Amino acid sequence: MLDVKRLRLLRELHIRGTLANVALALQYSPSAVSQQLALLEKEAGVKLLRKVGRRVQLTPQAEILVAHTAEILETLERAEADMSASLTTVAGTVKLAVFQSAALALLPGLLTAMSQQYPNVRIEMTQREPETALYETWARDFDLVVAEQYPGHGAPRHPELDRLVLTTDAIRLAVPACGTRGTVERLRAESITHIEDTAELPWVMEPRGAASRHWAEQACRQAGFEPDVRFETADLQAQVRLIESGNAVALLPDLMWTERTPALTLIDLPGLPRRTVFTSVRRASRRRPAILACREILTQTAKELAETPAGA
Repeated sequence: MLDVKRLRLLRELHIRGTLANVALALQYSPSAVSQQLALLEKEAGVKLLRKVGRRVQLTPQAEILVAHTAEILETLERAEADMSASLTTVAGTVKLAVFQSAALALLPGLLTAMSQQYPNVRIEMTQREPETALYETWARDFDLVVAEQYPGHGAPRHPELDRLVLTTDAIRLAVPACGTRGTVERLRAESITHIEDTAELPWVMEPRGAASRHWAEQACRQAGFEPDVRFETADLQAQVRLIESGNAVALLPDLMWTERTPALTLIDLPGLPRRTVFTSVRRASRRRPAILACREILTQTAKELAETPAGA
């Protein structure tokens, strides 16, 4: 009989690429991972790993086991979800991955409501960029992810994950308020009313690779210019401060202004583009009562925010 825990280690190696990465993810030592995989080879009676330089590579027989292991883990996860659903108390830990603007807007309401309505549920939150978080949820590092999708820019799809739309929010051009001293005022005396007016101005954007960066660059190019990106930061609050101080412009989503009145000017873009915010979980675990409770409250929180004007 093949050991499920060892089979999972083999799948983790398939996903993460190296023994060191598997050890880090599961909090084992690399030698312990190697020993367990050696035992799995004895159980299977076939070679599962071969050395390629300083790395190890899965054999075709190991790939077969990995495919079946995914099915086994899904079955076990469904069994755990069904068992939890049979209980009268909603309890357990939910590991949540969320990107920054959603964390700022949605997390306080989620945590407050969960503590009141489901006090036996523990939520552990980690801030992650959506593309990474979706992958890590598929890999079973997280139970639930709040992710985003920009217009015309599809978020990654993973076959084991579902997708439930929470809300949409407008993306608008954020520029310093009229009269704000700073780089923008020195470079342009006239007021800014369209994205084309920012062609010669300094921009702040997220680092390359982020969906928001790609979308913002495309929006500028469609307006006829290449943005002068002088500042890069994944911290949207830092972006806001650069704009408020008069030193940059940016494209920002309206979730940033939840319970905050922006000290800057927001300008609508052509076509009034909107970003989609959604949750994803593994289909095998979506019936877990703790996950259902989190998604229910996130949906209600997002609905309430959508009914509140930006900056109110």
